Amino acid sequence: MSGEQDRPLILVSNRGPVTFDDEGGFKRGTGGLVTALTGLAVHRDVVWIASALTEGDKQRVAEADGQSFEVDTAGEGTFQVRMVVSDDDAYDRFYNIFANPMLWFIQHYLWDLSNAPDIRRHEIEAFEFGYNVVNEDLAKAVVEEIEGVEEPVVMVHDYHLYTLPGLIRKARPDAFLHHFVHIPWTQPDAWRVLPRGVRREIYEGLLANDIIGFHTRSYRWNFLQCCRDLMELDVDFENGIVRFEDREIWVRAYPLPIDADAIRRVATNNERVAEFEAEILRRRREHLILRVDRADLSKNVLRGFTAFDLFLEQHPEFREKVTFVAQLMPSRTDVPEYAEYLERIEAIVAVVNHRHGTPDWMPIQLKLKDDLEDAVAAYKNYDVLLVNAMFDGMNLVAKEGPMVNEVHGVSILSENTGAHEELGEFALSVNPFDIQELADSIHAALTMAPDERERRAHGLQNIITSRNPGDWIDDQIADIRKKAGVEA
Repeated sequence: MSGEQDRPLILVSNRGPVTFDDEGGFKRGTGGLVTALTGLAVHRDVVWIASALTEGDKQRVAEADGQSFEVDTAGEGTFQVRMVVSDDDAYDRFYNIFANPMLWFIQHYLWDLSNAPDIRRHEIEAFEFGYNVVNEDLAKAVVEEIEGVEEPVVMVHDYHLYTLPGLIRKARPDAFLHHFVHIPWTQPDAWRVLPRGVRREIYEGLLANDIIGFHTRSYRWNFLQCCRDLMELDVDFENGIVRFEDREIWVRAYPLPIDADAIRRVATNNERVAEFEAEILRRRREHLILRVDRADLSKNVLRGFTAFDLFLEQHPEFREKVTFVAQLMPSRTDVPEYAEYLERIEAIVAVVNHRHGTPDWMPIQLKLKDDLEDAVAAYKNYDVLLVNAMFDGMNLVAKEGPMVNEVHGVSILSENTGAHEELGEFALSVNPFDIQELADSIHAALTMAPDERERRAHGLQNIITSRNPGDWIDDQIADIRKKAGVEA
């Protein structure tokens, strides 16, 4: 096998590192994944393949004649991107019917199985003529990019692309395929929602990889169970190995860290952050509770507000002394379940504010926006950070908040987040369905002794800074080298 450095790396994800507007300008992607992979793409011979999501993206694809092109990140170096245009109807079926909500709901235990889903031809055709079509479009681009390259390495990302690895394996048996899943992996029964044929296609696509990565040991364990129970495969739980079609697939946990220095840079010497912070300090009462989330069903926003309502009812001495700031980014509003969820969020906020508010005090301040600087200003000043997701792949807010908080704020953290596996020891751990426990934890956090707050805050920071996104990539590259038999 050729030397590892000689082999170009292909990254594949639905959403790419940049989005182009109609004038040809571009916006950098946000979040830990894009940060980590952008760093990798700048420092290595990498082509990043992703779907063209905007009219500007499609325009850029036409200009590049469908080939990869260079993106200059202005200061951080350049990297190669190849965007793939899929049929609009196919992409809509892929994204809005099958990937979301079908797979997302399965992988976050969100289906109310007594009522939904009812799987008809509509959903099956969304898989066949949507999900598979977009996977085929991206797979074709990958195969073209690796033509003439011996033993290429392809790193595939997330739940949008489960059938893609099988297509690449078929075209290029020599390719090394690595797949990282950024959302939870649920237990076998959750997957029984899918028709058997669809389920088999998804699992066979994933098992075409050489290595499959998850954020936590528990998701890894769930995947191994699924391979045993749903696919009747030979599984080595201790070593994380699945045997399929005369191949051994390694199943590994790689928890995603944040770029602590990057979030600190946003928190300091930033004019917008300073303006938002001045407003927070002007308006704040004695205590500030904060949540920063997408308005996604999995984030458990309604129970968070219900628990706060219960806390105010049971501890009236805190009335007019505490404000709950919730910054929620509207998400997937063209999916009916999400539009309805946002309405329910606004309704419960109105009820709690009416029940407990006074002419000059509003218990919950709801901000429906996606604004990093506003969030960071609040991160710096919260007394309690509430992360009570029902299930979450990782949850980077749980890592970002403690990094820049300046008042030894306390984290309340759902035991069902990926971050809990790392941070649970220094957070107040909660069952996200137990509203009384959540209300009690709010009280415990707000009455905690200063030295205990400080101990927990330092504990969180030490864990969060122990690894960075570069380490996350390095761990995966090291396993790729090891499994491929290439010496570093």
